[in-house]
Amino acid sequence: MRQLITRARLAETAAAILIASVSAFGQTGQVPPSGLAVQVPSAQAPETVRRISVDDAVKLALEQNLGIQIQRLDPQIQDVGVQQARSFWAPNVTSTISRSSVSNPSSSVISPSYENGTVSGGVGFNQTLPWGGSYAANWNNSRLTTTNIFNTFSPQLQSTVSLSYSQPLLRNRAIDQIRQQVALSKKVRDLSDVNLRAVIVQTERGVKNAYWDLAYAINNAAAQRQSLALAEQSLKDNEKRVQIGTMAPIDIVQAQAEVASNQQNVIVAEASIKTAEDSLRALIFDPASPEFWAIKIEPSDTAPFQESAIDVEAAVRNALSKRSDLESARNSIEQSDVNIRYFRNQILPDVNAQVNYGTFGLGGVQLSSVDPFGNPGAPRTILAQSGYGSVLSDVFSAAYPQWSVGVQIGYPLGSSTSQANLARAKLQFQQAQTQIKNLELQIVTQVRNAARQVQTNEQRVKSARASRELQEKKLDAEEKKFAAGMSTSFFVFQAQRDLATARTLEIQAISDYNKSLVDFEAVQEVPLGGGGGGVVTAGAGAIQTGGSAIIRSGG
Repeated sequence: MRQLITRARLAETAAAILIASVSAFGQTGQVPPSGLAVQVPSAQAPETVRRISVDDAVKLALEQNLGIQIQRLDPQIQDVGVQQARSFWAPNVTSTISRSSVSNPSSSVISPSYENGTVSGGVGFNQTLPWGGSYAANWNNSRLTTTNIFNTFSPQLQSTVSLSYSQPLLRNRAIDQIRQQVALSKKVRDLSDVNLRAVIVQTERGVKNAYWDLAYAINNAAAQRQSLALAEQSLKDNEKRVQIGTMAPIDIVQAQAEVASNQQNVIVAEASIKTAEDSLRALIFDPASPEFWAIKIEPSDTAPFQESAIDVEAAVRNALSKRSDLESARNSIEQSDVNIRYFRNQILPDVNAQVNYGTFGLGGVQLSSVDPFGNPGAPRTILAQSGYGSVLSDVFSAAYPQWSVGVQIGYPLGSSTSQANLARAKLQFQQAQTQIKNLELQIVTQVRNAARQVQTNEQRVKSARASRELQEKKLDAEEKKFAAGMSTSFFVFQAQRDLATARTLEIQAISDYNKSLVDFEAVQEVPLGGGGGGVVTAGAGAIQTGGSAIIRSGG
């Protein structure tokens, strides 16, 4: 009696499904075919099938991934920043040339009006040196013509060479603002390499997980099609039993409902393949390629299950030495140390040693003196005449040298900005050190969690595999009992559903296991953040066959 009630309820459910299906087909003007087969629209554009392995996918991503291409430009940008900081040490060349004319009115009886005309030119060099000193060298020349009766030369030729050097003795001797900026720009340049490596590792991890997601989607669709094939075969067998009279016609409704349900599962599974394929496509192919959307990706590697011995302690040591976020934090501390050295130097007295040296040369046409109390308009005679070559000879032979040596001292009064900057830099340095300790604790926790996830997924695979094998035996037993008349189609269909679920769980467990291995590799190099194998995120590089983090074994 209980079996009759159960069959009646199943018949009502199946009839409702049939009525809904017939109604849906009627609205579209279609007639449901035998077995309730759903027609899937064909692809509108031809696709190019490309079989790739997981290693090929990673290689393609390293060559074509847009995120990596963007990040690879950052070290070049930082190289320019280093060059820009060092450019303040480059020598500077100056040159001048000018011509002037000045008319002066008479200011007294003995000082008549006069005019001066000057042509001058010069060249100079100055440079700040990498050790804090600075120098300047200037060579100036001029030619003066005048109607001033009191000038003894007209035209007057003059040339001077001056050299000066200044060296900080306390403040700015060990480090100055230029050296601070150069050191900081180098640290930023080092950080760009760390960030590039992190992006590469994260992309590799994303590619591997997307590859295994696609492999899972394909295997899951295959498992759903197997379940559909079993349901369709059961439907055919039941139809034959109805024809020969060994089964009531109402019992065939349950088989039809099972076929419809499995068809829906196949449709969803095949849509998941497209979704996973697009995710992998975006990571490994160049979107500028005209065939970007027309490539059908077919994984050539199947998701393997190979037991692995996890060395957690080796993985922790590896992570504490290679993690990109830890390297970034250490880089930040090094930058803080540069700032502390600079601000500590800036609170010292400003003491500078200065050396100046110069030579002078004068020539031209020397005229006789004028008696201010005599006749100012009396003609003047030429006493001597020397050319520009004679002037240069005096200059470069140091005929008239002049020099000075001294020390300039500056004392800050009261508290200075540098003292406040030093206090803040010290506090930031202490804060960064504490943050590193906290970060190391987080890294160890993440590595241990990732290792635990690998071990958990390994046990899941074993359990799911055993469950699938038992469900296969259960289905075989139910089919034999049903053929002998000792069971009903309900229990056969239930066993088919249980087997389909067990197959899906096994495929999912194997996929999660391989993704957790990828995460375990990645957590040793980059911070985790996002899905993958039921743990977090990252990507690439710690499976070693001779002994650090993961040792492959078994099969």
